[in-house]
Amino acid sequence: MPASLRALLADLIDYAGLYPPASLPPEIVLERYRGSRASPDAWILNRLVLPAAKLAQAPLEPGWRVTLLVEGEPGPLPDQVETLEIKAPRRLSLPTYCEAPLAELGPAAYAKVRTGGLTPEMFPSTAELARFLCDAAERRVPFKATAGLHHPIRSAHPLTYAKDSPRATMHGFLNVFCAAALAWNGAEEARVVEMLEETDAAALQFRDAGLRWRGRELTSAQIHSTRREFAHSFGSCSFEEPVSDLRELGILP
Repeated sequence: MPASLRALLADLIDYAGLYPPASLPPEIVLERYRGSRASPDAWILNRLVLPAAKLAQAPLEPGWRVTLLVEGEPGPLPDQVETLEIKAPRRLSLPTYCEAPLAELGPAAYAKVRTGGLTPEMFPSTAELARFLCDAAERRVPFKATAGLHHPIRSAHPLTYAKDSPRATMHGFLNVFCAAALAWNGAEEARVVEMLEETDAAALQFRDAGLRWRGRELTSAQIHSTRREFAHSFGSCSFEEPVSDLRELGILP
């Protein structure tokens, strides 16, 4: 596997099966997280997303990694809980992703950006998302993304699993994290928009040395540092769907 692709995908997906559109029962979510951790694709899996209200009913296993959605300081927590997420602009006792405007974030807080939802109007435009990425990169604020990133490349899909689901053009997670790498490494905002609007997976050429895309190159080291220091992960209600899509596109073997 090309080093640039491994750098981009490692620990990328936070599994959020409790949340829409999957909305799975807790016991199924735990079973699927356990199975994904034991699969050959476990290197792509990051944390299990849980709300604080469900933590007491979730028998966490050794080695599991959890990000916990909270409304305030949660108090003592199991060792498996590594990060917190809150709809407020302040860092709590653990590294905290804050779903709040960047300009309002307190010291050492991380950002959380919503990249979609259950209706078309919940998806930010490419210009809005590029502005967030460039602003966060300029401020040196790490982030995670949530909602809507089920597929690798920008394309139109149903927004839920219902037969009568609305359709919309969804952001691709490869687009978003490659765009983040461009922003982190000083690309102009217009170029970040172009990456977010890319619809041809073949235009992304992953090699050991780096990623080549329409005359622009990012080294594997640049991608690795982007993921470590800036673009941390994205939450998805499915782990299997995004990974299967990568295989269908021929990006993963």
